[in-house]
Amino acid sequence: MLITELAERSDTAPTTIKYYVREGLLPAGERVGGNRTLYGEEHERRLRLIRAMLEVGKLSIASVKNVLDALDEPDAPIAHTFDVAQQALSRSAVPLADPSPASLERIDAVAERAGWTGCEDNVGRDIAARVVDAFAASGFPLPDDYLDRYAAAARIHADADLGAVAVLPDASRMTELMVIGTVLGDSLALGLRRMAQAVVTEERRSS
Repeated sequence: MLITELAERSDTAPTTIKYYVREGLLPAGERVGGNRTLYGEEHERRLRLIRAMLEVGKLSIASVKNVLDALDEPDAPIAHTFDVAQQALSRSAVPLADPSPASLERIDAVAERAGWTGCEDNVGRDIAARVVDAFAASGFPLPDDYLDRYAAAARIHADADLGAVAVLPDASRMTELMVIGTVLGDSLALGLRRMAQAVVTEERRSS
């Protein structure tokens, strides 16, 4: 397809597509003579991935490039690419202040009660601990039961994420969905949580 068709199908301006190519985010199309350049479905998929990370994930161009480089790394395990994506997509989730040792210990205890292992170096550990600190600083320290219920809900989300990935036919598509799901899944969870809060509020008001 020509760039005009790619732009229409991906809802991306031709000038933006050319910018992504110059920045190394999008592979160049195939020159077929004169000023004509052909693009394939892989370019359309890559464009949608780039836009998800930029517009929903709010990543910088440099961070997007890091994720895409990991995605394109030959024979890289999916876990490696997923880790790169998690790191990039999670940096802006909470303020940059270091979490307190006490909150880190509480999150480690949550993981232990949930039966989770291997989380010591996961970016989510610091994020969760910072949130615990923020609640405490706001005058609303979180009880263990609250944290345990959030952990249980997070496990359900994770099972849904990986279940969707597992049915895809090849490693490349699996990795793409893991990246997109990391970006969009947080927003999906936020939207459904807002809806559920309204429903539960009304149910408790009526009971």
